[in-house]
Amino acid sequence: MHIYYILNKSLELKNNLISISKGESIENILHNNILNLTDFNVIIIKIFLKISNQINKNFYHYGDFNIQNEISLTEFLNIISKPSNILSKITIIEGWNKKELDLELSKFFSDFNSIPYHKIIADTYFFQKNTSFDSFIKELEAVKKNYFLKYKNNSLFINYSEKELMIIGSLLEKEGLDTEDKKQISSVILNRLKQNMKLQIDATVLYAITNGNYDLERKLLISDLKTDHPFNTYLNKGLPPEPISYVGKKTLDILFMNNKNDFLFYFFNYSLNKHIFSKTYKEHINKLNEYRKK
Repeated sequence: MHIYYILNKSLELKNNLISISKGESIENILHNNILNLTDFNVIIIKIFLKISNQINKNFYHYGDFNIQNEISLTEFLNIISKPSNILSKITIIEGWNKKELDLELSKFFSDFNSIPYHKIIADTYFFQKNTSFDSFIKELEAVKKNYFLKYKNNSLFINYSEKELMIIGSLLEKEGLDTEDKKQISSVILNRLKQNMKLQIDATVLYAITNGNYDLERKLLISDLKTDHPFNTYLNKGLPPEPISYVGKKTLDILFMNNKNDFLFYFFNYSLNKHIFSKTYKEHINKLNEYRKK
């Protein structure tokens, strides 16, 4: 009866946020966080738990827990026998470079590595505070794997690998303004690849001359387009060897729509704040000259 009373009495907590260290004893956990337990209560609980744990195989987790006042000891023990109920959150922004993500990762992990662009999808991820970086990465890779499984029968996989689609997605992240714009640009990219034309995408030149940091702080020059670099699509045919940024689900969804158009050229009109598309080089030059005159 005495143990029943102890397990069901309402607890007075010192704080609602409690921290449990790895390997910390149950005596310390109870003494450090609960006000209305006597030493005798703790001894009784310890004996009870020793017997109970041999039967039920319960183990207490380390980490931080948010626990409300006036819960019973049974409820308290149930909470700390599960992983931390306090979640951390990382939002990986579409179009981020590795430097930007590394800065965010450093806020949560003391030991981490830069994540290759093709390995994960930009999204918001929740994880327990004491999660290891390796476990975090495995979770992100699983999300990407499950995402691509949804599209395994998409016609784009006839001509492109998963990694190549991630590369195209990264080009859209850097070039496209909104959903409709990305739909048109994705078609231009696929059209040019089909015709074995150079993609001539400015974002790849920025990547080439800044090593992926994109902080050029000036407009591209004609001389920049001649930069000898494997990512420069003005010099090299086909896709860059790797993605140039992290890619989000929304952009990949747009790519998998496999939008069809006959456009092969586009440029950015700053006065209209949008891209202007053309089907032929002659049409492209005429529109470009008209824009420059204005």
